[in-house]
Amino acid sequence: MSLSRSTKKPVPVLFENQHFIVFNKPARLLVIPSPTEKNNTLVNIVNRQYARNDGSAKLHPCHRLDKDTSGAILFAKGKANQKVMMEEFKDREIKKVYEAFVHGHPKRKKASISKPIKSLDQKKFKQTRAKPALTNYQVKKTCEHFSVVEAEPVTGRANQIRIHFKDIGHPLVGERKYAIARDYPVKFKRVALHASRLEFIDPHSQQHVIVDAPLAEDMREFLEKSGP
Repeated sequence: MSLSRSTKKPVPVLFENQHFIVFNKPARLLVIPSPTEKNNTLVNIVNRQYARNDGSAKLHPCHRLDKDTSGAILFAKGKANQKVMMEEFKDREIKKVYEAFVHGHPKRKKASISKPIKSLDQKKFKQTRAKPALTNYQVKKTCEHFSVVEAEPVTGRANQIRIHFKDIGHPLVGERKYAIARDYPVKFKRVALHASRLEFIDPHSQQHVIVDAPLAEDMREFLEKSGP
């Protein structure tokens, strides 16, 4: 049975097959419901727009993106497919690439950041310890006050990219949780982070899937206004 398609501002689809679907998530949208926001979430929206009419293949997220983060996010059709793909994420078999704007200019144009992470959200849990984390990055463009970087989180810790760039002295543009925005000359309405690529092997077909998400409009316009 084909998927139903709502015409009311649908979330763009970047890839779809029998078992999975990759959406281009808008910024400022929670993936799953929270105590303060239960209805206007990506899970609820895409299930209204794309779930099967008979309810047999509800869409389930296989990983998370922060509310501010835009870009590619993978959903499974049905719980069984979600479980399989979440194991692939856990085993680091899925490559995730992000594009970010960071304050200043990192000295090393291509490097790795290896530093344990303990998210601010975890501080209330006394038992929680910092966990090893590794992020590879490459500077793609240098502007007057900020740089465009491509970042690949090898591990999948909460807020990993945001914390790691803060740790090397180059927090993300728009960062307000791990840096003080007024300390930097460049301003942006959200954290300038975009999930630009997902790469994985479909466990059913063994197809090598590469999904690219075009840079979010607000980040693209910001970059264009910043000059060559």
